[in-house]
Amino acid sequence: MLPIGILSVLAVYFAVERFLVISRARKIDQNFMMNIRDHLLNGKMDSALSLCRNTNTPIARLLLKGIKRIGKPIKEVESAVESEGRLEIYKLERNMNYLAIIAGIAPMMGFVGTISGVIKIFYNISVEKNISIDIIAGGLYEKMITSAAGLLVGIFAFICYHILNSMLDRVSYMLEQNAVDFIDLIQEPA
Repeated sequence: MLPIGILSVLAVYFAVERFLVISRARKIDQNFMMNIRDHLLNGKMDSALSLCRNTNTPIARLLLKGIKRIGKPIKEVESAVESEGRLEIYKLERNMNYLAIIAGIAPMMGFVGTISGVIKIFYNISVEKNISIDIIAGGLYEKMITSAAGLLVGIFAFICYHILNSMLDRVSYMLEQNAVDFIDLIQEPA
């Protein structure tokens, strides 16, 4: 039960930590893109750069990379924006694999507890030389508790992993949409 308990604490920690990080990344001021657009169309590059630096979101960091490269060939700007987008998604995915690992390991740890309980049952039967409910109850209890605990932790980690992945997909889409809008913006005639 101790390894399952540790896995449960880790699953809760990683789920909450990633939820908070991804939730912060999803929040964007609706005026942000309009302000960037206004600054760029009015030729206020320094204001646009300052706004991006002072806004701590993946979209701001993505646009900062692109704005710094305005004036260079469009392919270079697109490449920089795409690279920054991949980096931002990678940062958001950090620690997600631990939830997937916990979702796979926890039920196996419960199964190890099940085997341990069965071994305990057979050992008690061999020592006592008779079969009674008192002899097998401890092993059955261990078997059922570890199985249930392992499954519950695994299910929790599995659900959290997939919910966080769907949230991450939405952030990824949002980043892509803003990157496309930015590239369109810098290609507009002045």
